[in-house]
Amino acid sequence: MMRSVSLIVLMTFVFGAGVAEAQRLPAKKELLRVLRRTNRYFMNKWPDPGKVVVTNKERPSNLWTRAVYYEGLMALYAIDPQKEYYDYAVDWGEKHRWGLWGGTATKSADNQCCGQTYIDLYQVDKKEDRIRDIKACMDRVIEKEGNEAWSWIDAIQMAMPVFARLGVVYREQKYFDKMYALYAFTKNNHGGRGLYNRGEHLWWRDKDFVPPYKEPNGNDCYWSRGNGWVFAALVRVLDILPESDPHYKEYLQDFTDMADALIKVQQPGGLWTVSLHDPGHYGGKEISGSSLFTYGFAWGVRKGILDRRRYLPALLRAWNAMVSDAVHKNGFLGYVQGTGKEPKDGQPVGYSSVPDFEDYGLGCFLLAGSEVYRLR
Repeated sequence: MMRSVSLIVLMTFVFGAGVAEAQRLPAKKELLRVLRRTNRYFMNKWPDPGKVVVTNKERPSNLWTRAVYYEGLMALYAIDPQKEYYDYAVDWGEKHRWGLWGGTATKSADNQCCGQTYIDLYQVDKKEDRIRDIKACMDRVIEKEGNEAWSWIDAIQMAMPVFARLGVVYREQKYFDKMYALYAFTKNNHGGRGLYNRGEHLWWRDKDFVPPYKEPNGNDCYWSRGNGWVFAALVRVLDILPESDPHYKEYLQDFTDMADALIKVQQPGGLWTVSLHDPGHYGGKEISGSSLFTYGFAWGVRKGILDRRRYLPALLRAWNAMVSDAVHKNGFLGYVQGTGKEPKDGQPVGYSSVPDFEDYGLGCFLLAGSEVYRLR
């Protein structure tokens, strides 16, 4: 009898310790050390931020992949304000004369993504040349373009926060209104029925994946990073959008609904697979989508939007898994899926695999870590 009681007490102690450990935030110094190490790897590899990027072809370094990295760098700068981070970002903008790939007439959300960092840098030092071109581009979209431009869900992250930032800077509702018109068309109209599944609260990447398209296991195809882009965009918009905006509650509802859907498909090891509803289709760890989900969970918990008891253990499992499984000693980040639009693209994904672009995965990781750092 005594032995049974002792065993119960021991099990209770261990279980309780496990719960406490799962909810324990990482030490800030250690978390910052990881973020600095991964970022240092990239800055050392790319000492000239204006250098062209060459993969299957040559591209200017203000393309979307690099723009996402700078989103992460600015998030790191916000918690670790080192002058070299700011200078590196400013140098990037200056090397491109604060311009966009394709100029101010570009209709591509990918080419507009760099504007997020340009505007953030303008907020630090209000030099008009930093936002002249991105403002001209988005003004042109408002005045001359329809609402069909975001035909793939990645575009929501690339351009939606640009509109939100311009609306805040200039205090003009037209930016918020156009942002919603583009978002709503993608959500409700693209692909014939919209790219958002209101039943499962996840997004099809583009019209090619709207049913009857199915994954090998018969489920709908919800690409991890694609849904991560939408989730992150909602964070970046809700964080600055006035709550009085007529569409604020809809964005907030979409964010909380997505969070509920995403936590249900988190894998036991803490990460998410490239196919959210078919973990056997190119299964295994993947960092870019996992980082974006962690970013959203951490922001939601910090803001009191997501239930801390439910989401904190989940985001900490994800963060700890990324740090232990993906971060190399030299700062290189493994398990990042290369560019593409579905689970089979950018494969194989492994600890030592090098994606075609190393920048956006790190940007997502820095966004996640910077939000986890802000938690108390």
